[in-house]
Amino acid sequence: MKRRKICSVLLVAAMAVGMLGGCGNNSTPSNGGTTDGTETGSVDTGVTGSGEVVELTFFNADGQEDPWTDPVALALTEATGVKLKTEYPLQADDESVALMIAEQSYPDMIFAKGDAGSLIEAGALIDMTDLIEEYGPNIKKLYGDEFGKLKYSADDPSIYQLSSYEVGGEKYKHSGTAQVQWEVLKANDYKIPETLDEFGDMLITYMEEHPTTDDGLETIGFTLSAADWHWMITLGNPAGYIADGAPDNGQWLIDENNEAMYKFRSDKEKEYFRWMNKMYNAGVLDKEFATQTHEDYISKIASGRVLALFDTDWDYQDGEKVLKADGKYEKTYAPLPLTMDADTKCAALMYQGLTTGYGVGISADCEDPVAAIKFIDYICSDEGQVLTRWGIEGVNYEIDEEGHRYRTQEEIDYSNTDKDYSKKTGVGFHGYPFPYYGDGTLDPTGSTYTTTSKDSVIAEYDEEQKAACEAWGVELLVDIFPQADEFETPMYSPVWAYTMPDEFTQISDQLDEVAWPALVKAVIGSESEFDATYDKMLSDLDNVGVADAEAMLTQIIQDKVAAAQ
Repeated sequence: MKRRKICSVLLVAAMAVGMLGGCGNNSTPSNGGTTDGTETGSVDTGVTGSGEVVELTFFNADGQEDPWTDPVALALTEATGVKLKTEYPLQADDESVALMIAEQSYPDMIFAKGDAGSLIEAGALIDMTDLIEEYGPNIKKLYGDEFGKLKYSADDPSIYQLSSYEVGGEKYKHSGTAQVQWEVLKANDYKIPETLDEFGDMLITYMEEHPTTDDGLETIGFTLSAADWHWMITLGNPAGYIADGAPDNGQWLIDENNEAMYKFRSDKEKEYFRWMNKMYNAGVLDKEFATQTHEDYISKIASGRVLALFDTDWDYQDGEKVLKADGKYEKTYAPLPLTMDADTKCAALMYQGLTTGYGVGISADCEDPVAAIKFIDYICSDEGQVLTRWGIEGVNYEIDEEGHRYRTQEEIDYSNTDKDYSKKTGVGFHGYPFPYYGDGTLDPTGSTYTTTSKDSVIAEYDEEQKAACEAWGVELLVDIFPQADEFETPMYSPVWAYTMPDEFTQISDQLDEVAWPALVKAVIGSESEFDATYDKMLSDLDNVGVADAEAMLTQIIQDKVAAAQ
């Protein structure tokens, strides 16, 4: 999987004389700034006088087909002298990373998601520390005080990946720990349920009064997508959020001493699943939740018959976009800070610190790592952040009299209703999985780096959302949530994204293999069978080695904290 270079001969000559990027060096910046790549907005483009460029291969585990012909892609090439040839998984159980390792052949840059640890152990990713020191001023600026968290461990402080998640920022919108249709909430006089029992009663009451939709479809209280890996998102994750008030650490709960516990061993989560079992037997939880495909799940949401969800917006947004396109805003979803009881605080807005472990790395096969790091550094620059997040000035956004960026209503509607908006325009399509500033962070012009700001969120509210804010007496929907400043930022990064040693991964995978079917069985069984089913799962987890996994993860977390300090 070696890359093709459009100008390989020129590159050899250029490297021989110490050129700093791509095929040749254009010492005149494209925007008239300096050539040191700092926040004046200038970047050494690496473009020769003839305009030839370097093509880097890039494996994106979350990617899709990218012909690199959209306006943002072309602008990135113009600015950096680099174009990407993207490789991506063709199916859910893709073994691309394992195949790379077996063949010892790698693309230039890799975003491997949870498989990064295997690449690191195989020596497939290079330490980028020195490259960043020499060519990455914008990278260092973007990460700021959290730069140290990029180090792999206390024993190996190498930087193998740059985080693919936001740095800092504010959460002006969030899908909450549960979602309910606006028309259901309105029927409840906008009263926010404070407990799981209140939430269930609200759904039952509405279902009794509205057994079918206006289209004659049978009303579903709530449904889940639990037939494939989405079980972690809709069946597993909400248990931690709602029962324990925990932030997102995947399948783990981390206490104040940085000690880990496999979350389904929590007594409160057992009670959460007991509630699920009760809802299933009462006909509130969709009988098909454990067998339907994810496409079926989205189709039910798009039909407007599903009153509530336990999900996150990126997972159900395709169904909601259909509702919006049909003008059925009352059947879209209100985000709720739902917890099991009034004493448990929803941690949805908590800033957990920089997410590390999932990120972009440069492979050992990359023949021009300087071109790769300079491409990433450009994306981290002010100019690159605006290009990848906002798009093209005069096309995707405008500048107001105060010099701030804004999007027209037409552009906003386009982005909200066309599921292929990003692919067509390039806006947002090339930003992730590269580093980026969080929502609300301001650039030197006083504009936000992303299209999401407090004002933009409020401006984009539909009639249902505006009515709810008025009823609650708030500006933002998330104002009803516990706020970020009510929580301390942990010293460790979100655990779900950690690159883990194979020994730990093998045990944790076995734990999930036990928990997934056991939780489903506990939910769909009779209420009298629940305790026996759940306790059997706990016993099976012990036999798999849950105590060993907890001890290993505790040590890993403590090592990560030590490396960052």
